Amino acid sequence: MPAATTKAELLAVCEKEYNKLRTTIDWVEGALARRPFEDGITIKDIVVHRVHWIDLFLKWWKDGQAGLPVHMPAEGYSWGDLKAYNADLRARTKSVSWRDAQMQLAERHKALMDLLNSLDDKALYGGPMKGGNGKWTTGRYAEASGSSHYRSANKFIRKCLREA
Repeated sequence: MPAATTKAELLAVCEKEYNKLRTTIDWVEGALARRPFEDGITIKDIVVHRVHWIDLFLKWWKDGQAGLPVHMPAEGYSWGDLKAYNADLRARTKSVSWRDAQMQLAERHKALMDLLNSLDDKALYGGPMKGGNGKWTTGRYAEASGSSHYRSANKFIRKCLREA
């Protein structure tokens, strides 16, 4: 699927993929959400991961706008450390309930959409994101942290549901 290049496309793909994910997780009950699947990862872990990555994107954007250092993916980690970072995240968020994970996903999606709605095409796609240390635009980072993550989460969860 090609990346969005306009605000309208970005908003549409984020809503589309979020709604697909919500439809899938609405079928998942607590016990199944906490059941380990591939590599011991649970459905709840996947949802909490998506919540966290939206938070990371929002922090990157805010810090970049403020002229502060932007730590990608997070302070003390490089992109090559993602496997360890995600394992650390799962350990830190182990106590999050399935209900809280679902509520947090809805809240973070709203925060993401509020930010995207507040920006115009130029702010989203007019050049690299401030502090992003690369060529990616704010819109591209938003899509990677939002709709692309929703899509991959939905794929993983649907696979888990088939296995269950």
